[in-house]
Amino acid sequence: MRDSKIVDFLAELADKVPAPGGGATAALHAAQSAALLGMVARYTTGERYAEHAETVDAVIGETDALRAGALRLAEEDAAAFTAVSDAYRLPKGEERTVTIARALAGAAEPPARVVETATRLVELCGLLLPIGNRNVVTDVAAAADAARAALTTARVNVEVNLRGIKDERAREELAARLAGVDAAVAGADRITAEVREEITR
Repeated sequence: MRDSKIVDFLAELADKVPAPGGGATAALHAAQSAALLGMVARYTTGERYAEHAETVDAVIGETDALRAGALRLAEEDAAAFTAVSDAYRLPKGEERTVTIARALAGAAEPPARVVETATRLVELCGLLLPIGNRNVVTDVAAAADAARAALTTARVNVEVNLRGIKDERAREELAARLAGVDAAVAGADRITAEVREEITR
């Protein structure tokens, strides 16, 4: 997936195949958010921003890592969902039931990690917004909105798998990892609102 052309990925996304789907899309939203923040940070370098150099360098390093990680999650999500589809093709019986439950638990993990990635990206938007180069401040809002899309899309992709997971503890742990989504979404909305207010003064 990392080596696919955008047009090829979109064609595959639109096709009647199990994966990629919404989970991979959530991860790509996160990757785009990270890339946008990396770009803003790189425009916030040089003598003019010397007092923020340490913070900006840290943001560049972290967003580069988050971008790479999100792309891996897109691939992992596609593979995990393919495993779910394969499990549902097994003959009915106890083995099929156990395999489906295991596959669903595996399929919930990549989007749960996307939630964690996107939550951190919203935090980084808030960190960069007050110090970033004002010429690219709208890209902070774009990053926040991309992270928001990652959060809500990933959440629903975890939730759809919860009902099929038989292990109650695993379900509770996954649900707990979604607990901060609403707060992170609200944070993303605040950042976008702040940017819009700034550019319309």
